[in-house]
Amino acid sequence: MRIKQRAMKRARIEIIPMIDVIFFLLVFFMVSSLAMTKINSLPVALPKTTAQPEALKQDVILTVRKDGSVFLNKNSVTLDTLGSQLVYEMRNDPQQAVLVNADEGVSYGTVIKVMDRVRQTGVRKFALATQSEGGT
Repeated sequence: MRIKQRAMKRARIEIIPMIDVIFFLLVFFMVSSLAMTKINSLPVALPKTTAQPEALKQDVILTVRKDGSVFLNKNSVTLDTLGSQLVYEMRNDPQQAVLVNADEGVSYGTVIKVMDRVRQTGVRKFALATQSEGGT
């Protein structure tokens, strides 16, 4: 009597579950990296420029809105309390630059008043935030 030998099945790599796993890993890392970024500014309409902005590590962001309200790292401040709050924020690195994030509709005089108040606390380095004409 002769026994039939079964044909050996070839091993297959299922690609669909692998694509699902890679997609979920990609989404996980994208979401977790966004959660790790420290966002201290409020949304304002920045002035446009053709120059590419230089990437700076900023821990102190000063936002001036169109209505004249001033924020220090998303916290509302007045010109009177700005100095003491700024000294507290810069306690770890007093030589760092302050990023001024001013709406393009803010008057030049308002921005100068705010920068002058900041300068009275001893800050000498400022960075002015702009938006490239490409929209980034």
